[in-house]
Amino acid sequence: MTLRVYNTLTRQKEVFVPVEAGQVKMYVCGVTPYNHPHIGNARPFLTWDVIKRYLEHCEFKVYHVQNFTDVDDKIINTANAEGVTWDVVANRYITSYFEVMDKLNIRRADIYPTVSEHMAEIIDIVNTLVEKGYAYVVDGDVYYSIEKFDEYGKLSGRNIDDMQAGARVDVDERKNHPMDFALWKSAKPGEPAWQSPWGMGRPGWHIECSAMSLKYLGNSFDFHGGGSDLIFPHHENEIAQSEAFVEEEKPFVRYWLHNGFITVNEEKMSKSLGNFFLVKDILEHYSPDVLRFFVLSTHYRSPLDFSDERLSEAERSLERLRTAVENSNHLSKMTNSVANSEANHLVEVAKQAQQDFHDAMDDDFNTALAIGVMFGLAKEINVYYNAVMAERVSYNEEAYSAIRNVYFMMAEVLGILVQERQDKVDGSQELIGQLMDIIIGIRQDARQSKNWAIADKVRDSLGAVGIILEDSPQGVRWKKR
Repeated sequence: MTLRVYNTLTRQKEVFVPVEAGQVKMYVCGVTPYNHPHIGNARPFLTWDVIKRYLEHCEFKVYHVQNFTDVDDKIINTANAEGVTWDVVANRYITSYFEVMDKLNIRRADIYPTVSEHMAEIIDIVNTLVEKGYAYVVDGDVYYSIEKFDEYGKLSGRNIDDMQAGARVDVDERKNHPMDFALWKSAKPGEPAWQSPWGMGRPGWHIECSAMSLKYLGNSFDFHGGGSDLIFPHHENEIAQSEAFVEEEKPFVRYWLHNGFITVNEEKMSKSLGNFFLVKDILEHYSPDVLRFFVLSTHYRSPLDFSDERLSEAERSLERLRTAVENSNHLSKMTNSVANSEANHLVEVAKQAQQDFHDAMDDDFNTALAIGVMFGLAKEINVYYNAVMAERVSYNEEAYSAIRNVYFMMAEVLGILVQERQDKVDGSQELIGQLMDIIIGIRQDARQSKNWAIADKVRDSLGAVGIILEDSPQGVRWKKR
C-alpha cells in the first residue's frame, strides 16, 4: 500500500511524493519556552516522533527541524516578573523540554534553531518583502499586507472580507487592513531588541518559522506540522510570507499535517479552568511508556480526551503488550527446535500482521489501528507461549523468530516497550538474569527443604521491589511488575 497523508491545505488524503526521492524534509513548530511542557505540547512531538520513525523504517532519509520560540511576550513577561533576563527564562525551560521529551522516548530533531540566533535571516526576509511590496513600514513597525497575497486564507479556508467584517473595532488604525500582521515590532521599554533597517526592535511571531525552515530545508519541502490551533493565524501567515518571498518556487510546503486538540474530562484544557497538566506532574503518577501509549492510541487528527481513568485504562492495556514481550524473551532461551504445522501457521500470522501494520501506518499514520494489529499479534505470542510451556506444542525457532521480529518492529516504530525489549540484549540485564537465577535457586532449595519461611521471604522481598515469581511445570519464571 502507498503512503497517504491528510493534507490540511487540500482537505483530503493524498499520496505522499517527496520533493527528493528517498529523502524527507520536515519542519515542526516547537514550544515557546516560558513554562514546563504540558500534555498539549507533548502530543505533536509524540506524533511527529512516530511519523519520523515510520518514514525511517520505510528507508527514507529524514531531516527534521524543530524550533524554539525563545523571543516572545510570554517569556519577556515571565523574565520581568522574576527580575531576570529573557534568555535565562528561555534556557531554563528549553532544558525542561528536553528532560521531559527524553523521558517520553522522543528522538531528537536534527537541529533546534532559535529565534535569537536567526535575526539576520529574519531581517533579510522582512526587507525583501518590503522591497517586493508585500509589506510596509509604519513608525518602525513592519506589517505584511494580506491583500497583496491572492491566496491568503487557502490553508484555513477563511475569506478576507469575512475576516475584515469580524475584526474588532479597536484594531491598529495604522494598518492598511485589520488582519495585516506584524513582521517586525519596534522596541519597547523592558524588551530585548535588535538593530534593523527600521530601527531597534524584534520579530513578530510568524516570521521566525519562515526564516528557519527556509534556511535549513530550502524553498520547498515535504512536511510542516503542529497543533490544529496553529492553522490560523500562524501557519496561514507563514504560507503568505514564505510564498511571497520565494514566489517562483512555491508551494512552500507540500503537505501540512495538524494534530487534534486535547480535552480534559471532555472540557477544553486551560489554566483558567484549572485543568492544565504539566507532563512532569503526570509522570509522577504514570510511566512515560503509559503516557506515550495513551497518546498514540488515538489517531493524531482526532480529539484526545485526557483523564486519570483513561490513563489507567492505557496502563492496563500496555501490560498486555508487555506480557507478550516477556513471553517472547522467555521463548528465546529455549532450545531443541522442532518443525511442526503450528510453526508454519505462526510464520504466516507474522507476515499478515506485518502487512496489516504497514497498511495502518500508510493510511495517514493511523497509530490507533496499528496498535490494534499489535494486540492481535501479542495474543498469538501469548497463546503460543502457553502452548509451548504446557508442552501441547513443540518449540520452533523459525516461528519464534518470525513473530518476535515483527512484534519488536512494531514496538520500535511506535517507540514503546523500550525497557522490555532491551532486557533481552542489554549486558546489564544478562547479569541481572544470572543474579535472579541464583536467588530463585536459593528459594527452590528452601522449598525442597520445606523451609517455607525462607521461601516466602524471598518471594515477598522480590515482590516488594516489583519482581514477580511465577511457578510453572517448566520451572520458575520471573518478571517485572
